[in-house]
Amino acid sequence: MLLHVVHETRYEYTPPVETAQHMAHLKPLDLPTQSLRSFRLGIDPVPAQQTETLDVYGNSRTFFSLQAAHETLAVVAESVVSTLPPALPVDNPPWEQVREHFRYHAGAAWNAAAEFAFPSPYVPRHDDFLAYARPSFGAGVPLLLGARHLMERIHAEFTYESESTQVSTPAREALAQRKGVCQDFAHIMIACLRALGLPARYVSGYLLTNPPPGQPRLVGSDASHAWVSVYVPAEDGSGGMWCDLDPTNNRAPGEDYVSLAMGRDYSDVSPMRGVIHGGRRHTLQVAVTVEPLAEPYAAPANNDDQHPEEAA
Repeated sequence: MLLHVVHETRYEYTPPVETAQHMAHLKPLDLPTQSLRSFRLGIDPVPAQQTETLDVYGNSRTFFSLQAAHETLAVVAESVVSTLPPALPVDNPPWEQVREHFRYHAGAAWNAAAEFAFPSPYVPRHDDFLAYARPSFGAGVPLLLGARHLMERIHAEFTYESESTQVSTPAREALAQRKGVCQDFAHIMIACLRALGLPARYVSGYLLTNPPPGQPRLVGSDASHAWVSVYVPAEDGSGGMWCDLDPTNNRAPGEDYVSLAMGRDYSDVSPMRGVIHGGRRHTLQVAVTVEPLAEPYAAPANNDDQHPEEAA
């Protein structure tokens, strides 16, 4: 599937911001299941400095600084991504075997997935998560079967309610109130898996949504999304793979999903964050459009140009 994504972020400041520094995770990943065909990032006003680097998890991030006073900031990321259905793991060991695989053993081989079995800023360790996870992970239950059961329970027992939480709402609070948004559901599921000693990571991205029958697709009506990835090691210890699960929609992500960035939790991969001097008050508007494209597709000749006046 070929997907066209436009992610627009606009800030309005009162009084003007004097100087600012921002970090953006807005460039989709290149993965076995998706290929980035083109990408353009437009920033207005034009930054005094702009650099693109990879973070420790392999995500592309853009740092930019603004050194002149400004009342507005507009950031437009436009991507075209080719996606494929994800592969299924050959092995699906019992969850206890996976837990033991990631217990500390002197002289054991290092596995990069082990980092995602520990607490992180938005995903703390607490007995409440362990208690909620236990009904899905009985003795000898295969890892993915238990993870899917946990996903299904979160989907069935929690209410999706916009504005019921904030970005900073603790996962334990969202667990207690049994409502939230996709970020909360992802954090809760990750916390439950990690409470059992299982590596799980946070994935940010986009989902192609279908308009109601007979109605056109509305520009800017979509939103960024978040889901969970759980690590499934091979039973013989020769390797493993990450398998994605979406508790908000009770399904495994497919070719209608675009992965933007991966990390321990939201704090590692927030689309935009920064530090400003001035601008005591601000308003924020975010608009996302995800639409399918038909092949053949020709990438724009200037798709690497990141000057705002040439961005779509």
